[in-house]
Amino acid sequence: MSMKRALITGIAGQDGSYLAELLLEKGYEVFGAVRRPLVDAFENLAAIRSRVVLFPADMADAQSLEAAVGDCRPDEVYNLAAQSFVPASFRSPVWSSDVTALGAARLLEAVRRRAPRARFYQASSSEMFGRAREAPQSETTPFHPRSPYGAAKAFAHHLAVNYRESYGLFAVSGILFNHESERRGLEFASRKATDAAARAKLGLLSGKVAVGNLDARRDWGYAPDYVRAMWLMLQRDEPDDYVVATGVSRTVRELFDAAFGAVGLEASEHVEVDPALFRPAEVEHLVGDASKVRRVLGWEPRTGFADMISRMVENDVARHRARGGKSP
Repeated sequence: MSMKRALITGIAGQDGSYLAELLLEKGYEVFGAVRRPLVDAFENLAAIRSRVVLFPADMADAQSLEAAVGDCRPDEVYNLAAQSFVPASFRSPVWSSDVTALGAARLLEAVRRRAPRARFYQASSSEMFGRAREAPQSETTPFHPRSPYGAAKAFAHHLAVNYRESYGLFAVSGILFNHESERRGLEFASRKATDAAARAKLGLLSGKVAVGNLDARRDWGYAPDYVRAMWLMLQRDEPDDYVVATGVSRTVRELFDAAFGAVGLEASEHVEVDPALFRPAEVEHLVGDASKVRRVLGWEPRTGFADMISRMVENDVARHRARGGKSP
């Protein structure tokens, strides 16, 4: 029996790199679509770089995506590419929408044309719920996105459903709530917290860390657990959509408290609110109802919130020590 072949867009990001590792462990041939395969360093792929094949492709370029799909001939396609930093989507709404919404449209069309039997995973987001009408949010909760990013993800989500219903494409969407790890970008709240805690521990933090809405509530899980759910969705007999979450929400204040607490410090002494960092339209409370993914796929998160934050802080402490105690 030949090895399964998987194509991952966004392979160099947090989720893409963890998914690539998981699929390699399961015996897949893994291919990635990246904009500049010969230029970028791809730090997240360092441990597996020799075991994956990278194709030059851009989510804004339909021809390059179709070429990548045609050359790869995948059994599974995971669309994880996006402009995923919500504040940046307010600053660059057109570009963010082009990559996140129309990029998904270009990839779906490439799969329909060049690999119609492939199974397609769309990375949907809890940000689609925005001003949620109910808590917790499930697969049937109406969307009310409150950012260009959330709106673009909602478009891509509905389009995946449309290709499933119109063309019989095996397309699923994972509505993933916040998931973090040591590979999360430093601009995100979770890494902002753990990196600041690490620098404070090492005496490298000068002044206070500016943060936005400390009272916003999110449902945080560990990224390696969440990519396992992605894979499980494509192993079912029938395509469907699933919320992936822990079912527990915490405030951003609790996130910073946990990060600084991991190194024996008080967050309140190192953090200050900057109103300029508030979103134009806030999302106050997201918490997921993952009962369907637990029941149907048997998925469970394996890493708790405290352990996740501790791992992230320890990683940031080690990273700064390796740099000779220098701040970024």
